[in-house]
Amino acid sequence: MAKTIYIAGLGLIGASMALGIKRDHPDYEILGYNRSQASRDIALKEGMIDRATDDFASFAPMADIIILSLPIKQTIAFIKELANLDLKEGVIISDAGSTKSAIVDVAEQYLAGKPVRFVGAHPMAGSHKTGAASADVNLFENAYYIFTPSSLTSSDTLEEMKDLLSGLHARFIEIDAKEHDRVTSQISHFPHILASSLMEQTAVYAQEHEMARRFAAGGFRDMTRIAESEPGMWTSILLSNRETIIDRIEDFKERLEAIGQAISKGDEEQIWNFFNQAREQRQAMEIHKRGGVDSSYDLYVDVPDEEDVILRILELLRGTSLVNIHINEENREDIHGILQISFKNARDLERAEHLITENTDYTVVVK
Repeated sequence: MAKTIYIAGLGLIGASMALGIKRDHPDYEILGYNRSQASRDIALKEGMIDRATDDFASFAPMADIIILSLPIKQTIAFIKELANLDLKEGVIISDAGSTKSAIVDVAEQYLAGKPVRFVGAHPMAGSHKTGAASADVNLFENAYYIFTPSSLTSSDTLEEMKDLLSGLHARFIEIDAKEHDRVTSQISHFPHILASSLMEQTAVYAQEHEMARRFAAGGFRDMTRIAESEPGMWTSILLSNRETIIDRIEDFKERLEAIGQAISKGDEEQIWNFFNQAREQRQAMEIHKRGGVDSSYDLYVDVPDEEDVILRILELLRGTSLVNIHINEENREDIHGILQISFKNARDLERAEHLITENTDYTVVVK
């Protein structure tokens, strides 16, 4: 039976979600809300959605499933608005927010007693690109799509959502909303604070030590890449998960203090253990399996400084989907190879490693 799906927010996530739904359910009608006309026009022109509006309330009563792919504050505001609308009985309402407790709490408060079902969700996928123009039907492939059930989630809600989103080719997982926020505070939210703090510290330091800017490469580049993230989104995330993030900051202060004391005392064994434990712990983590917004599979190639060498490698990889290519031109002290190629999945990484190793004598490192 064909359904009517309403996606509020036609940015990268919402528009890509629409493409994924269309892939497996071409008979479903997809309605779209977006404040800006540009994204509405692109989504309509590219066939991502069937109808569009800039009036959120107008399409809500038509929908069998409503997905709020919006900033956290706007998601909360729209949940409150939905509580006062005449919606279809049994309608499923979900979201795509990066923090879950605040959203689930508001839904349970404002939608209680209504003939609706609500399940929180967080698709852990993304890109440096934004807007409907950057929509990608494969954006969610092998990424975690996390559901955080609420008291308004019936036994059949998740199965209906998984069926709706089957075309995303994501990995569905369920977790408590509060536990979700605890986990993401450590592996997503706090690293963004750390990256931005390191950039701020380096920018100030470079005012007196200008060469710090020139030598910044390798590990520094990798650690600070996420400092280029959109500030409005991250302000909203931090303010909706305050206590847990503050706890992570305080914990990190203690760990910095401990290694600082070891350095001060010249405790060689403690310093060695500090680095060795970190190395072993990283190797043991599932950090190379695509499962989150920042996950990718990286291959490094040490290539000579010769004409057309990059083109030769890219020719070998013809037909392989690449996420990014980076040439490490300057400081090579702590990098694995001058050419860094990122892939979306392990299959493409393994294929690339085989092709380059078999057809060249370049050193290849997989990280």
